[in-house]
Amino acid sequence: MDRKEQLKQLLSNANALLETMRFSASSSTGEHANTANFAGASTFLRKYDALARQAKPLLAESSMLDLYDTSKLKSAMNQTWIQAKEVFDIALANTALLKSLLEGAIGYVEDETHKLTDFLQANLRRAIHGVPEKEVEVQNGIETLLVGRGMVKGIDYDRETGRVKTSGKESVPDFIFPRLNLCLEVKLSKPANIKAIVDEVNADIRAYGKIYERQLFVIYDLGAIRDEVELKRDLENVVGVSVLVVKH
Repeated sequence: MDRKEQLKQLLSNANALLETMRFSASSSTGEHANTANFAGASTFLRKYDALARQAKPLLAESSMLDLYDTSKLKSAMNQTWIQAKEVFDIALANTALLKSLLEGAIGYVEDETHKLTDFLQANLRRAIHGVPEKEVEVQNGIETLLVGRGMVKGIDYDRETGRVKTSGKESVPDFIFPRLNLCLEVKLSKPANIKAIVDEVNADIRAYGKIYERQLFVIYDLGAIRDEVELKRDLENVVGVSVLVVKH
């Protein structure tokens, strides 16, 4: 297995560990919830430590990863819930850092952003029934595709959240993808409004660029765009901005 494949496998394992920890921390309620929620803290820290030791030789920034002598960890029966929570928090923070380093090393965010763009390019037209009259119809088509792809609202993406305030004006992107630091905005291009769309996109770029590292504008075209290459060239002159034109 080459280095990138090893990093991808470690990232998958780190994500699984994080999900298990988050589930554990919220799964129990009632009188003994504190004790139950953090009972696996020592096990989680051992799992993190094992992943970190595998990742260190593969990462350029490995000095940021803490390692532990897990043989000295107490069992759940020999810890108070406060001690267990402290160990749990250490494991959670370190695993989140490990995930971030792994994603950076394999270009995860850029890779996933490209995959999302390609996915919408290939499938959005088929998800739109009839000729859309409003942007919300295209937005609904995109959300249907995201759900069909296995993405979970509130975790993998969200809709009409992540407000951005600039010069007294409040802007709300149609979709945000927190893990990718990406916002997605939909525009419906009709013959009479192409100039207005260009002006809107330029305004959105300035606003969203204050918060989001990446911006994807999906322009669903009903025949208004004659020169797609020129349009994209004019709008994609800002780092992190991508324009996807989907022809009806």
